[in-house]
Amino acid sequence: MDYAILSNDSNFTIFSYGDYVIRFKAPYSLECYTDVKEWDNGYLVVMAKYTHNNESEEEYIDLIPILENLYICPEIFLRPIKGVKVKNA
Repeated sequence: MDYAILSNDSNFTIFSYGDYVIRFKAPYSLECYTDVKEWDNGYLVVMAKYTHNNESEEEYIDLIPILENLYICPEIFLRPIKGVKVKNA
């Protein structure tokens, strides 16, 4: 599997790859992620839909500090990921 999955549930962003499911706080008004515009080895540029706006907005997610706080080596974890896809429930 070369792709990771980005989704959200309640007030959490979910990034999953292989056997890993990483959840972290998302803005309270996040409805869903609509698109991944760019994947750069741990740095994501995504489009996100919020309750206060009818249009999706560009947002940025940096996974490296999140992985480091979980004691996951970013270089090893991120190396096999070729891209990220959005999954909405």
